[in-house]
Amino acid sequence: MKAALRKSYGPPEIIQVTDVESPSHGSNEVLVKVFATTVNRTDCANLTAKPFLMRLILGFLRPKKVILGTDFAGEVVGVGKEVKTFKLKDRLIGFNDLGYESQAEYLTIPEDGNILKIPPNTDYAKAVASIEGAHYAYTFINKTKIKAGNKILINGATGAIGSALLQFVKKFDVFITATCNTKNVELVRSLGADRIIDYSKEDFTKDLEKYDFVFDAVGKSTFGKCKSILNKGGVYISSELGPFAQNVIFALMTPILGGKQVIFPIPFPIKRTMPYILNLMKKEIFNPVIDRVYNLNEIDQAYEYALSGEKTGNIIVKIAEEE
Repeated sequence: MKAALRKSYGPPEIIQVTDVESPSHGSNEVLVKVFATTVNRTDCANLTAKPFLMRLILGFLRPKKVILGTDFAGEVVGVGKEVKTFKLKDRLIGFNDLGYESQAEYLTIPEDGNILKIPPNTDYAKAVASIEGAHYAYTFINKTKIKAGNKILINGATGAIGSALLQFVKKFDVFITATCNTKNVELVRSLGADRIIDYSKEDFTKDLEKYDFVFDAVGKSTFGKCKSILNKGGVYISSELGPFAQNVIFALMTPILGGKQVIFPIPFPIKRTMPYILNLMKKEIFNPVIDRVYNLNEIDQAYEYALSGEKTGNIIVKIAEEE
């Protein structure tokens, strides 16, 4: 089978799409034909080992898993004799931030892995686009106590996390200000933003409005810069550690000091977030945003685009065509 792999950490140029031995499933595993995957921020961290902390998780000198990929949407083509939950032709999605080696034509996965059946009438691209960013967005809203009438600012509302977060937060009947670039103003408005700040023209940290929550979905600001736009007791959450891992430190200190505080969004278990996300999809409350679609042989280009910081929503890599 063909797979995208790298034997060391580095830029997209080191990725090789090559033939490797197809996996065989064990008694408690299913064999999945992969139709689609994404190149997301987690994938980029796994490729580059940045931040450095990733090396402690993935392998200090070189990656333990050579084949790339953290999520997938595909069809069950083989079932182990002990598997009870899934059967042949079931359509599945799965996500593992430590890697599922899913940027390949086939993969094996235990029955009790982070996998669920794809909702009916949902294609593979939309299904796989619904996982990674939405998983982290779920963590943002469930680390806070959002109330109707709150004012919330989402910085970076067009990324995979931000576009999901905007849709999730909207159901709380709150007032949402979202930042984006000029080309995405109408998209962000369609996702539910009540007010939009074009970051190419205006610095949101200089806003005269005060917010109960500032959700930095791209991690490009800091608590210090956002403190002035927070209400008393307001909360700042970032998707990144911040300079010198300051967001972890502030998350420990600010609750003790009182007043405005930082919450660090340690992700919830994936098995908890995925059912929530799929339920919102079924109710048509959540619709993942897709930017570009590549094929497996173009996967280095997909990583380059993801690392550019210019993507809107999700980048899809088609491994096989739907029948």
